[in-house]
Amino acid sequence: MFISLEVVVLLGIGTFFSLIWAVLLLTSGKYNELVAPLDKKEFPLKELYPLGYKILDIIKYGYNTKFDRKLRQMIEILYGNKYSEYYLRVIMSQRVSMAFTIFVISFAVYGLTLELPILFIFIAFSGLAYYYFGDRVRKKYKKREQEIMADYPQVLSELALLTNAGMIVRDAWQKVAASKEGALFDEMKTVAVDLNNGVSEPDAFFSFGMRCGVPEIKKFTSTLIQGLTKGNRELGFFLKQQSKEVWEARKFNVKILAEKASSKLLIPITLMFLGILIMIIVPIFSNLGV
Repeated sequence: MFISLEVVVLLGIGTFFSLIWAVLLLTSGKYNELVAPLDKKEFPLKELYPLGYKILDIIKYGYNTKFDRKLRQMIEILYGNKYSEYYLRVIMSQRVSMAFTIFVISFAVYGLTLELPILFIFIAFSGLAYYYFGDRVRKKYKKREQEIMADYPQVLSELALLTNAGMIVRDAWQKVAASKEGALFDEMKTVAVDLNNGVSEPDAFFSFGMRCGVPEIKKFTSTLIQGLTKGNRELGFFLKQQSKEVWEARKFNVKILAEKASSKLLIPITLMFLGILIMIIVPIFSNLGV
């Protein structure tokens, strides 16, 4: 069987990168302890991440690009400021290791098929893997944000109801926090723990707004802190007004989402209509031709 020069060159390149991959993975043992605590469900194939650590150390990656800074901000919200640098390095190592591994596998698959398009497709997959494992953080962040905003009107309404009934903010907060599970309620429970441990109300509520990372929550906590200085009566009035505004905003957002959903349905409906027209018109013209 004749093997072209192109195949020999590509297989040689694949062998070269495969050897680099193996050497880097075998010499990256010192990074194993960094990935050991990771959850396998959240970080699949974590055993390969030391490879990414090794590569990033070799090229002296600075973790200070525009993307890194934005990623760090989302990680601070998801995992806490204390662990932001750790998870930033984990995620970057994950991206590099998975992309490089798929890149090496692409040459192995090419060696089995000798199909150049297959090689290009798998190389494209390696690029997609690098993007995907970076984008997972953004999706997780947006999902958490949406969950918080979904519960926010209910929380605000209950706080307004309890404070206007005469309950002090601390007790109302703890009662609402214990009423349900979810990202927003978990953060409220943290505030309750902080308050019980002697943290001042302004500091506890400010930290709550920063941990949530949602502009509406930050605005709410800022006004809440100001309202605490004016007394429970003023605060109850503020919460009531804020609750009305939030519910109105939610109704408006739901209306917009419904309009977007209906507009998206127009595309498949139009395609179905065109398909039906073709099924009707084509036989008619065929009969005319006969």
